[in-house]
Amino acid sequence: MKRRNFHRIVFAVAGAYNLGWGAYSAIDPQWLFRFAGMPLSNYPEIFACLGMVVGIYGFLYWDVARNPERGFLIAAIGLLGKVLGPIGLVQLIASGAWPLKSAVLCITNDFIWWIPFAIYLRDARGAGAAAQTSRAARA
Repeated sequence: MKRRNFHRIVFAVAGAYNLGWGAYSAIDPQWLFRFAGMPLSNYPEIFACLGMVVGIYGFLYWDVARNPERGFLIAAIGLLGKVLGPIGLVQLIASGAWPLKSAVLCITNDFIWWIPFAIYLRDARGAGAAAQTSRAARA
């Protein structure tokens, strides 16, 4: 796979980041509300649950780092979430429900990962096509 070591590093870092962010958000589910100057949530358990889900993705990203040739689906679903999350946040900000300061959530959780995940998906797709061609040639 093209840029294999780069992809291994990206997904190892993404895994560690997700586990750290997820753990912190599960332990302190009001942090974003305090940071953005919003009223504290009446249901912090929802944000804590989001933290758990984000944290679980960390283990999946570590699996991609361990074996990049088999991580296309995990990375594709991860990137989809990293695109859909900001779309939802833009709607919240545009409606006035959340302040602009809450966009910090998307900078580290989403935006910084778009390019490396997209590069990985392009490389993994190319590697998968090359492997299929190689198998077909041997048959």
